[in-house]
Amino acid sequence: MIELTRLNGSRLSLNCDLIKQAESAPDTVLTLITGEKLVVLEPRSEVTRRTLDYRAAVLRAAWPDAASALSAKTARHAQDVVERADADEAAT
Repeated sequence: MIELTRLNGSRLSLNCDLIKQAESAPDTVLTLITGEKLVVLEPRSEVTRRTLDYRAAVLRAAWPDAASALSAKTARHAQDVVERADADEAAT
């Protein structure tokens, strides 16, 4: 959920997966997949940033050691490539 502010100043938490479209006209108008429209104070770029931050946080929580696992896997793959190249060179 992302925190946003209605035009009257009240705060709301919105499930960002429900956002179908975001417009700047000049206020930020969010159209939800239900067809409901919300007008918020935050600029469209801020809604986008908060959505990306939220989704990144969800992925980090789901796979806390994914980044280090990918780094280790990449390092192992690179080492395998180097060893194969060395073996090929030694064979010729």
